[in-house]
Amino acid sequence: MSKGLKHAGILAIIIMIASVLVYADDAAKAKPAGAANAVSVIGQMAPDFSLKDTDGKTYTLHQFLDAGKTVVIHWFNPHCPFIIRHFATYPTFSDLYSTYNKRDVVFLAINSTNPDHPQYGGDADGKKKWSIPYPILLDPTGAVGKLYGAKTTPHAFIISSDGVVRYSGAIDDDPQDSKPAKAKVNYAHQVLEEILSGKPVSVAETRPYGCGVKYGQ
Repeated sequence: MSKGLKHAGILAIIIMIASVLVYADDAAKAKPAGAANAVSVIGQMAPDFSLKDTDGKTYTLHQFLDAGKTVVIHWFNPHCPFIIRHFATYPTFSDLYSTYNKRDVVFLAINSTNPDHPQYGGDADGKKKWSIPYPILLDPTGAVGKLYGAKTTPHAFIISSDGVVRYSGAIDDDPQDSKPAKAKVNYAHQVLEEILSGKPVSVAETRPYGCGVKYGQ
């Protein structure tokens, strides 16, 4: 190979590497670290839905928004260890409900597990066992979960009373359950306090953790 061709080949490799690095840098700037992988719904009107709960009662999102409520939705699967942690080990969601239920905040759980999956079902038993004080809505087709881009159980979304999604992500900053309780940041608590106080949301999106939502094909 001539020196000219050799140098041209080296130059081409250098240009290719530089292009990759520039692309990676642009991608990092476009999406902050810790953001969810799904298309973000932050700042958009929350997709409306109509789902039945474990007792066969139908709920819609707009019924709560029309009543001026702030709505917290989290994805649910009673077989998921992360759900068990936040209901059986720690009363994460029960505490949130107790704190905000009297402040015009509504809580809803949604299970988008498809009927063919081994972990389908058990929602009514989980609700009874953990004394969950709010509805568990069933989304067996996964249509609502996909509208929101729900990735994990318990991926949480917080919708202000004007119907806008203000938060999407993890319930707290401790995926591995390695922090003392007092050291954990409960994102839902933080966002709700800001919304109810009329302040801008300081952390609108985090990376959700937990078990993957068991969607069908």
